[in-house]
Amino acid sequence: MSKWFLVPLLVLAMLATVYVLARGVIGLIQGNVTPQRSQELMQKRIMFQAIAVGLAILILLIASS
Repeated sequence: MSKWFLVPLLVLAMLATVYVLARGVIGLIQGNVTPQRSQELMQKRIMFQAIAVGLAILILLIASS
C-alpha cells in the first residue's frame, strides 16, 4: 500500500475531525444541542481522531521502511 494513497485519507480524516468539532462548538454556543447530541458528536470526533492518528502512524511506518 502506497503512502501516497494514504495521505488523502489522512487529510479527509483530519477535515472530518475539524468539521465535527466545529459543529459541536457552534451548537454549544447557539445552545441548540442536547446533551445526548453533544455526546454523539464527541464520540464521532474521537473516532475520526483515532483514524487520523492511525493513518499518520501507518504513513510514518511505510516511509521509514
